[in-house]
Amino acid sequence: MQHVSTTQEFAHRYPDFRDFLYAVWHHLNLPDPSWIQLDMAHEIETGAKRLIIEAFRGVGKSWITVAYVCYLLATHPTWNILVVSASKASADEFSTFTLRLIREMPDLTWMAPQAGERDSKLAFDVHGSSAAKAPSVKSLGITSQLTGSRADVIIADDIEIPSNSLTPGMRMKLSEQIKEFDSILKPDDHARVIFLGTPQTEDSVYNKLQQRGYACVIWSSRFPNEEEEEEYGARLAKGLKKRITRGIGGNVGSPTDPGRFTDLDLRERSLSYGVAGFALQFQLRTKLSDRERYPLKVRDLMILDCDLTNAPEKPIWSDDRTHQLNIINNLAMDADFFYRPQALVGQWIPYTGIVMSIDPAGRGKDETGYAVVAMLNGYLYVLAAGGIQGGYDEHVLRALSLIAKTYKVNKIIIEANFGDGMYTSLLKPILAHYHDVTCEEVKHNVQKERRMCDSLEPLFQGHRLVVDTKLIETDYASIQHYPQESGFQYSLIYQLTRLTKEKGALSKDDRVDALSMAVMYWTEMISTDADIELRSVRSQALEEELEQFMDDVHGVAHGTHQLLWTNRMR
Repeated sequence: MQHVSTTQEFAHRYPDFRDFLYAVWHHLNLPDPSWIQLDMAHEIETGAKRLIIEAFRGVGKSWITVAYVCYLLATHPTWNILVVSASKASADEFSTFTLRLIREMPDLTWMAPQAGERDSKLAFDVHGSSAAKAPSVKSLGITSQLTGSRADVIIADDIEIPSNSLTPGMRMKLSEQIKEFDSILKPDDHARVIFLGTPQTEDSVYNKLQQRGYACVIWSSRFPNEEEEEEYGARLAKGLKKRITRGIGGNVGSPTDPGRFTDLDLRERSLSYGVAGFALQFQLRTKLSDRERYPLKVRDLMILDCDLTNAPEKPIWSDDRTHQLNIINNLAMDADFFYRPQALVGQWIPYTGIVMSIDPAGRGKDETGYAVVAMLNGYLYVLAAGGIQGGYDEHVLRALSLIAKTYKVNKIIIEANFGDGMYTSLLKPILAHYHDVTCEEVKHNVQKERRMCDSLEPLFQGHRLVVDTKLIETDYASIQHYPQESGFQYSLIYQLTRLTKEKGALSKDDRVDALSMAVMYWTEMISTDADIELRSVRSQALEEELEQFMDDVHGVAHGTHQLLWTNRMR
């Protein structure tokens, strides 16, 4: 068979990208493309102009896309392709593979760079391309200087990896870098952006891109069950949906591409990756990953209209739907809802004590975080919590003093790791005018994120934390003056539900840090079992009532005895 030597001959031989994919696979001595690889190839060729391809690790999405770049250049030699990856090295590997295919595959050799044309693995021209500032193919890392580049098609290959998306700050930076794509893309109808990747968290940049109009298509390693299918929704690949509908390929849980990954192979990988890791890397389920990664859930709290001085002897936790609260401005994870207690046992009695914790602001845009937490019978009641912009400013000190007065706190705890006691010295004179109360400084030498998790997680899991309903409303209202794209980071609810033990897990943590300080103060008293305490209170009341009864009986008996003794003496 005669080899292709022109664009017209190439288009005639390979009218469909999938035809060309077969030829590439044969050239590379690979088995015929699997149905998933062909389905993915068709989506890449005919899919949305703004497209996200999510498929399980090892399915070959990068190799398919390399073949697609060759196909595009063979049919449109004047186009410019920009390849962007998390690192420059990864992007270079993509462009190097592309150039090798062009040089080595007989039906592509006519495209190889000629004398006078750019011929580098990092940036090269294909023969027949027009003279232009931009090469036919160029590779860059996402942190490289993207400004100035021009492209008809941008291939973003695994731009989100754990090392650049671990914290909200990292993900925000990555999201800002991606916005540069819009200025790079040529204003032509054929211009496209194709992302290939695996999301790392619920806050993945790929999820945010979908909110900006990108279409996402998912191929999972196992056939999904009803719950998983519902979670994928319209994002599940059409080819996979057809197979589920027609019963082709296997039952729920069977491998979708058994020729590549058998059931045994997937089981071994599941053991190696762990439940969350496998769900993320092979099933593309971000919700399961985030449920297991983030330990604090608002569903473990009890939301109650709290009183300033009294609380029920024992609140009973529930996550039944009948007790779910319809709070619109919920900054927790998806499917994580607030619940009111199932019941309130006993009488409303005075708190054992009320403390206020203060985490002074550092430099920059940090807040001074505060929390007011009361304790009764082993339960902690979060009466107030928030943040005030500023640190040593007088208006901040006055605001904190007024909060202490409002809630009649018994003690104030202040983070003393910075300032060597200066903050306490500045606060005390102002505090004396409003609410004269003892101040105590605390220092911490444990990694902050680990300390916060260790203090809060047991209370969440034991359902010992009660939050005032008004706090949720004020927490959301207090962040409205911040920029929309970053204001959520200041929310206590957001900080709680995104907290992990990883260093730098939160870009803003002032409010959750203050809450953890107040919680730590009460930790020693939490060990008192609420049921024992409740029985003790009731037992004491019963004893007092019995003593009163015995006194009455003793009084009558004593009077009768005296009368008999008097009669005998007579």
